[in-house]
Amino acid sequence: MNMNVLVLCFVLSVSAEGLHVDLHVSGCSDHEGEDVYNLDGEELWFADFIKKEGVEPQPPFIDHITYRDGTYQRAEANQHVCKTNLDVIRTAMKDFKIEHEPPSSPMIYTRDAVELGGENTLICHVTGFYPAPVHVYWTKNGVDVTEGTSLNVPYPNTDGSFRQTARLKFIAQQGDVYSCTVSHLALDQSLTKIWDVDVQQPSVGPAVFCGVGLSVGLLGVAAGTFFLIKGNECS
Repeated sequence: MNMNVLVLCFVLSVSAEGLHVDLHVSGCSDHEGEDVYNLDGEELWFADFIKKEGVEPQPPFIDHITYRDGTYQRAEANQHVCKTNLDVIRTAMKDFKIEHEPPSSPMIYTRDAVELGGENTLICHVTGFYPAPVHVYWTKNGVDVTEGTSLNVPYPNTDGSFRQTARLKFIAQQGDVYSCTVSHLALDQSLTKIWDVDVQQPSVGPAVFCGVGLSVGLLGVAAGTFFLIKGNECS
């Protein structure tokens, strides 16, 4: 599969009080496009070109940052410019061979500590690949899952490669098995990582034994004290 991708990155600002990077990433391919604003690698805003609107996927525990009106329209304009530049670059570099770098083995983990019956999010992260993007597929107990899934736009690393994160919302049930499969044009075979729900219930045995041992010990102390008093009375 041949794919031409053009990605432009702009550092909007760098804070002097500790290192904070505000980054704008705009990119396009023959069939896809992206326009996203990041702060320290976290998405603050991205353009959904299917729903034709801007999305602000910010967690509820931070002060919400609202982007001004017209941000989405500017993202669409960036796409027109990007696709024009892509055609120019494709013509100029038609004799250059693009080096493909495969992604790392996926890392899969949960956002929060797992509690049976509780809502949680599985996170599947890959990095080090070029060009972007990767494609990610989820299964639950061997069955493909699409509901509750999301995949962020590719984020550039300092070495020119990319990283990308997929998410799956789920309810933890003992024994369920999930898998995250990553495909990329540099891979001969997709990479799969498996995660299963295995929550160990706390054991009451040691606590019971410790309680019994403590009770016996206290009874022994009480008996010793009784005989000591009786002995003193007989003296």
